[in-house]
Amino acid sequence: MFKRITFEAKTDLEAEVIAVDLLRLSADKITINVLEEKDGINEYEAYVDVLLALEGKKYLQAIFKELTIPCLMEVRTLNNQTEIFYTINSEENPLLIGKDGKNLEALQMLLKAYLNEFVSGRIMVSIDIGNYKEQRKRKLEMVAVETAQKVQKTKVTAHLQPMNSFERRIIHSRLTDWKNIETESKGEGDKRHITIKYKQ
Repeated sequence: MFKRITFEAKTDLEAEVIAVDLLRLSADKITINVLEEKDGINEYEAYVDVLLALEGKKYLQAIFKELTIPCLMEVRTLNNQTEIFYTINSEENPLLIGKDGKNLEALQMLLKAYLNEFVSGRIMVSIDIGNYKEQRKRKLEMVAVETAQKVQKTKVTAHLQPMNSFERRIIHSRLTDWKNIETESKGEGDKRHITIKYKQ
């Protein structure tokens, strides 16, 4: 999962300079080993050596410090750190969440981009603030069920309001096993939304 490279260098110092340059990370986040010693030049391997969830926590704490917003944060990981969940609470939850969760979504995108610098594979990063996502999930599931029931009754396609990918997944997942109901994402960017259709 973590980035790993092999290369040649004449000395350990040169190897460190090369590793920092190629991995684009500071030396304290990299481990370097000699793979093979040769006359005048050695083969090295370098790999990212960090606790990914902790790196994310430090990154978020630095942001909140700049914003002068004290907060409590819990972190849990699944599947060998490839899924990382941050739960945050502060006295400024509404500000951090933003209108329709836009600040929360932006914060999550920033964090994922930062953590992707350490890995070569896919990771899933999720932030929830003040239990917003859980509450939003329950609300969206209710909307999904109510709309699907109406579509089943009238056979008229319904168009939901634009949603982000997290919210669209909730709708798709909730209605995936519904008889005679089909969901589809349509539109681009901020206008991407879900249609709920009746199917024979």
